[in-house]
Amino acid sequence: MTPRERLIVALDVPSVADAERLASQLKGHVGVFKIGYQLAFAGGLELARDLARDGEAVFLDLKLLDIDNTVAKGVESVLGLGARYLTIHGYPHAMRAAVAARGDAALRLVAISVLTSLDTAELVAAGYDRSITDLIALRSAAAATAGFDALVCAPGEAGLVKRHAPGLAAITPGIRPAGSERGEQKRAATPAEAIHAGADLLVVGRPIVASTDPSAAADAIVAEIAAA
Repeated sequence: MTPRERLIVALDVPSVADAERLASQLKGHVGVFKIGYQLAFAGGLELARDLARDGEAVFLDLKLLDIDNTVAKGVESVLGLGARYLTIHGYPHAMRAAVAARGDAALRLVAISVLTSLDTAELVAAGYDRSITDLIALRSAAAATAGFDALVCAPGEAGLVKRHAPGLAAITPGIRPAGSERGEQKRAATPAEAIHAGADLLVVGRPIVASTDPSAAADAIVAEIAAA
């Protein structure tokens, strides 16, 4: 991948019109457009189809988790949108169902490990009896066994993914250029730190979306990726 292809921009905006304006500014400056809950529930799935038809790579961050049949049917519906990536929570049964439903389609399945907004105390409060690193290692191995293509983790955990599942791409949100606010991200890193840690693709939202010049902000991050 080129440095630009490694950059995923999160279209975390309230309307399709906002997303269309932002995408028009960023085409040619980023590699992938990510559509999550906020935009998906505001009509963003049709935008995903349109972007894919225009030749853009689309990342649907829907974090599917349900019984096998429901996950499978969800994946089948996504196949018709032409997206390149789809996230599934890293539970073995859900991942197996997603792989079976994908078949030989080009859709790349991405496992969610531990959200980058969480820390160990919050995992304990949620009922987990493992550390973050133990859970990442477990889900990396399970994703590789299931036949997944990538796993989402915090930047500092990309090396852990590579050790336990060398064939998985590491996709890292929580990217904050030097000097920017971390917001709710608790396990964040700069673009260079993430690349040095072993990340393959970086997800960036507010530092680009909230910028007065989104294309320039994206170009600066791509330059940092290239230098790293």
